[in-house]
Amino acid sequence: MKINQWSQKVHEPGKPCYILGIETSCDETSVAVVRDGVEILSNVVSSQVDIHKRFGGVVPEIASRRHVEGITVILQEALDTAKLTLDDVSAIAVTYGPGLVGALLVGVSAAKSIAFAKGIPLIGVHHIAGHIYANRLVKEMQFPLLSLVVSGGHTELVYMKEHGSFDILGQTRDDAAGEAYDKVARSLSLPYPGGPHIDRLAHVGKPSIPFPRSWLEAGSYDFSFSGLKSAVLNALHNAQQRGETLEPADVAASFQASVVEVLVEKTFRAVKEYDVKQLLLAGGVAANQGLRNELLKRSETENVDLVIPPLSLCTDNAAMIAAAGYIKFQKGEFAELDLNAVPGLPLS
Repeated sequence: MKINQWSQKVHEPGKPCYILGIETSCDETSVAVVRDGVEILSNVVSSQVDIHKRFGGVVPEIASRRHVEGITVILQEALDTAKLTLDDVSAIAVTYGPGLVGALLVGVSAAKSIAFAKGIPLIGVHHIAGHIYANRLVKEMQFPLLSLVVSGGHTELVYMKEHGSFDILGQTRDDAAGEAYDKVARSLSLPYPGGPHIDRLAHVGKPSIPFPRSWLEAGSYDFSFSGLKSAVLNALHNAQQRGETLEPADVAASFQASVVEVLVEKTFRAVKEYDVKQLLLAGGVAANQGLRNELLKRSETENVDLVIPPLSLCTDNAAMIAAAGYIKFQKGEFAELDLNAVPGLPLS
């Protein structure tokens, strides 16, 4: 983002920097206050999961309306919890992409209104950058580092040589891991969101079904889970035609074993090739216990500094947006008041 009129807003040295973060990219309305980029003073999240559950997925129009209804209440709650007012806020950081355009616009509009009314800097934050910087709320980043980003819409390996620098080494070519989880869960008649249910079943089932691992061409760090998803659906369909029933827990365990093996193997191959000092896990699927366990085991074996955020910082939240926004605040990278939502915003 270009330097603009906010560049004249100089933060007083030695004084706490309070970043107000706003996140409305999908179906969570969240506002947070983070001090100096690392200390969470408040992180209020209002989830719409129960509302969208009946539809088996997020309905964009409903999500947008719920954001409109809740944003001011959640904003005030975040300020009250932090024991601050808008007059204390140093800057506003908001997710402006990627995500659902209607949902994004609610947060962006709120952020621009506050920035204009209070004359404080506006900072546009990439949603995935936010997920990566959720880790800085746990432990200081050590560069160069590698981040495995796994969510409903993204599966990426991101190399960072310094703050704010994102080099995508590999990404999904079709279904993201989280998307595949939800589709497989639906085929097993599990409730939305399906990821947690698959993870829970996987721990009681046996990985006895030989589902494929998609490694792609030699040396590639890209991912592909569409074929695996189709293999699961075919196995269920074929069993049904034979009058047999596959144990859902075994299907879940076999599916998860395939996903986790590919994610972990490619991640640690990149860790070695790029000789990174730290490995971060980021995104909603970072809450998956099977993936967390395998990454922990492998990192201990290979003596890799692994950082995994707590469950509260894995799902969409505004604290991560404020943490990422603080880096831009330090660099003076502010947005204009014509900032718009960009649903397909690229990271690099």
